[in-house]
Amino acid sequence: MKKTLLAAALMAGFAGIAHADTSVTLYGIIDGGVGYNQLKGSGTAVLNKDGDVVIGNVWSNTRPDSFKNKRTGLISGIQSGSRWGLKGSEDLGNGLRAVFVLESGFDLGTGNSGQGNRLFGRQATLGLAGDSWGQLDFGRQTNIASKYLPGVMDPFGAGFDQANAGASLSAANTARYDNMVMYQTPNFSGFQFGVGYSFNVNQDQKGEKTIAGVKTKTDKHALTTGLRYVNGPIGAALTYDQFKDRNGVLANGSGDVTAKSWAAAFSYDFEVVKLHLGGGQTRDGMFAVQSYAKESFLPSFTGLKGLRVNSYVAGLTAPVGAGKIMASWQMADLDKAPEAYRGPGFESKKQQTYSLGYTHPLSKRTNVYAIGSYAKNVHFAPDAKATLVGVGLRHQF
Repeated sequence: MKKTLLAAALMAGFAGIAHADTSVTLYGIIDGGVGYNQLKGSGTAVLNKDGDVVIGNVWSNTRPDSFKNKRTGLISGIQSGSRWGLKGSEDLGNGLRAVFVLESGFDLGTGNSGQGNRLFGRQATLGLAGDSWGQLDFGRQTNIASKYLPGVMDPFGAGFDQANAGASLSAANTARYDNMVMYQTPNFSGFQFGVGYSFNVNQDQKGEKTIAGVKTKTDKHALTTGLRYVNGPIGAALTYDQFKDRNGVLANGSGDVTAKSWAAAFSYDFEVVKLHLGGGQTRDGMFAVQSYAKESFLPSFTGLKGLRVNSYVAGLTAPVGAGKIMASWQMADLDKAPEAYRGPGFESKKQQTYSLGYTHPLSKRTNVYAIGSYAKNVHFAPDAKATLVGVGLRHQF
């Protein structure tokens, strides 16, 4: 009640108007602890002005330099990204509601905004909702794969950094699409369907320019859709995503490349243990690329003609006292390299990640956690390894 009143007061301060039939809630998560995070291997690595490792293209035919990026100390946003947000609704009558979510991510260690220093980088949506027909949202939000897959496919859900399945399946790695229109049905006996379209998946819409009779398009249009079933002990999900990169990497130069990703997941709760299984394939590009020790080998939302990655996840969740233990194995197999990087000197191996974690509630809103995760052949580089070990505290409000 107190946080609802505080949020309403904040909104009144911003807008100068408050309506009795409008509900506004302030909410958030704060996550921090201590830990150790390391990325090491060889590659076209250099140091920037701050002394951080900057990785060149992991698929370069020559990788002469060794590198190591090690961080020991405060960790932030491991189980869940730290955030604060405002969400609300207004009753329009006849079962219709106006709804909105404004969610801002931040780093607990520095207080800096996350998601590229965006004010509401985690989510910024406005929409209409009805109990009988579903919900229509406009704005920046996660794609369907990131909404429907994590809770089914992976015991670590959408959190725990490199331990979650998004490290192997980039379309499910909390991929946020800008400029999105999304529709989701109500839950029908456990079934729910969603579909969304982005007019530019990353940054502002630039539209179409015509100079001297020559038309130029640069927007990366994207499609996301999926179906899930969650009822009783059973969970299942099927998703599909694609985006078009008009400046994608071809065998010779650049041009239009359409990246695609599909995935399927299944879970069953036996009460003493919950089983998670999933798999998928990504073609012709990478979606939201996982970073390791806050460094990334490859850019997100990049078309890479000829790429084919097969992804697999298997995991278990088991109650232990008041808490639960989580364990998973995941693999990303570079079945086909991008056309531009094939040839003499190219070398790759299957990326595999092994993770073990534990969470224990201290109250309804506060818990402690521990995580250990090891990844080898990171982004398919034969000698790249990433290690994450930490203990943390998470509070929800």
